[in-house]
This record gives sequence, C-alpha cells and structure tokens, in this order.
Amino acid sequence: MLNTNPGYLRTRLRTRQLLLAVALAEEGNIHRAAAALNMTQPAASKMLRELEDMLDVILFERMPRGVKPTFYGDALVRHARAVLGSLDQAQEELIALRAGRLGHVAVGAITSPGVRVLPAAIAAVKRMHANVRITVEIDTSNVLLERLEQDKLDVVLGRLSAEHDKLRLRYEPLAGEPVNAVVRRGHPLLGKGEIALPEVQRSAWIVPPAGSVLRHRFELMFQRASLAPPSNVVETAALLFITRAIEKSEMIAVLAADVARYYAEHGLVEILPLPMECRMDDFGLITPADKLLSPAAELMIDALRTASHETYRLSTIT
Repeated sequence: MLNTNPGYLRTRLRTRQLLLAVALAEEGNIHRAAAALNMTQPAASKMLRELEDMLDVILFERMPRGVKPTFYGDALVRHARAVLGSLDQAQEELIALRAGRLGHVAVGAITSPGVRVLPAAIAAVKRMHANVRITVEIDTSNVLLERLEQDKLDVVLGRLSAEHDKLRLRYEPLAGEPVNAVVRRGHPLLGKGEIALPEVQRSAWIVPPAGSVLRHRFELMFQRASLAPPSNVVETAALLFITRAIEKSEMIAVLAADVARYYAEHGLVEILPLPMECRMDDFGLITPADKLLSPAAELMIDALRTASHETYRLSTIT
C-alpha cells in the first residue's frame, strides 16, 4: 500500500525514475526508453520494478511488443512531465538571468491568430527584450494542446473543445473566428455582386477534413438553407496546397477570415462575396493551470493579450 505520509514521494522519488516513466510513455518500449536515457535495458527494468514496488501499483502494462501506461502510470507520467518541465525551466531561467536575459518561451497558435496576432505580439516582446528566445509552432488546437501537456509549449493561442480537461487548463477567450469563401483572381463568380448558396452548391470546393468542427458547420450551413452539402469536394487543411490548387482551378476554398484577408492582401486569392454562416468558436490564451509561468511566458501572454485587443477591438467575448 502506498505510504500516505506527507512528503513520502518527495523524499523517495529520484529524478532518474521520473525520466524513465516519461521515456517509457513516449517510447512505448523499455529498450528504446533505456537507450534514450543512456541506460541498459536490465537497469531500466530494475528501476521500473523498484518504482512500482515503492508506489505499490503497476505503472506499465507489459505487452509482447512493448509497454503501455496503466491508469496509475498515466497519473505519474503527467506529474513527472510537470516536475521535469519545471526543472528545465528553472535551469533555463537561471542561465538566462546570469547572461542578462529573460529566458525562453515556446508559443503555439492556430493559423488565424498565428497570422494576425502572433507576429505583432512577438515584435512587441522583442522591442522590449531583444534577448528573449522565442519558439513558435503553428498547428491545430488538438496538436498544440498535446504539446502543452508534454511541457513542450508554454502557452497556446487556440480553442478548447469538450474533450479537453478544462480543470487542468486556464482559458482566457480573446475573439471569435468568422469564415470566408475564397477563389482565384479572375474567377467567373467575381464581379456579380453578392452570391447566394444555391449558386455554389454544385461548385467544386476545398473544405476542411471530415470530422472537424468547421466542416460540420460548413455542411450545416447548406442544410439550413434546404440544400444538400456540396459533394464535389477536396478535403485538406494544408494552406500551401489550397492556395496553389485555387490558382490552377475554379474551385472555392473555405478559410478563416483572417487567413483569407492575409492571402487576399498578397494577391494570392480573392474573397468571394458569399455570406458564410459557419463561424468558428472563439479562441483564446491557454496555459496549464498547475504550472508556474516563466517571466518570458508572462511577457508573451501580456503581448498576445494586447495585440489581440488592438486587432479585434474587443475586451471580452460576447
């Protein structure tokens, strides 16, 4: 039975054991986990047995081709990542402070605010503190939140859905996300005034992948107009492919309004005068609820908040 005395794990657990638990979860194989930690497999197996004996639970299910965290293992790995992330953060901050810097911040963003908000925020941080090291990732909210859980990101500019554990995340809404339909320059539908859905129901569309929130709302938009959703579709979220495919065809693409305006300003697309009643949910600042943010992360969050409010002229989501 696990010792319930206060401070038991604090005095018994070793950093190496936490590293092993995380490596096993990420590698799914004790041999690869041992290699990642520069250990022999027998030494890693012994350390795992000692850790399980100390905690009096099975942390990893042994399978023919690897290992898989149990319910207990998932809990330990989650906390191990937080502890190890804090230690890494402490080392970075100490090194940075010694060198006269504020350290490093890793920020992730979905495409729309990544195009419209993040560059201005980063420029503001760099104007104030040129030596802050900034890492940027642009991806979907689910991918970014997974990276946040793994302590590979400090803050995410994205959106939460019902599947995310809101008790372990802080969320500050910033703005909503309207959608536009875009086409190539010189497209036959341009120059005709406002277009209605029936006129494009049979057109070829580039749409978000099946199962995404925007795809569902795109199809619902047609259904609410008593129309069948377009069947002539190409499914992708790859922006470089979308802009190139539009350039070479008569297809219509669905893009977040900020992204559509960005590409339109650079002459890559034209925004179609088609009302798009498939607005995305709001996005906002997401940080771990149980993690102490570094000075660099706090600076970035303040800059993102300011840039968002200046960009969208909003103080709250209504």
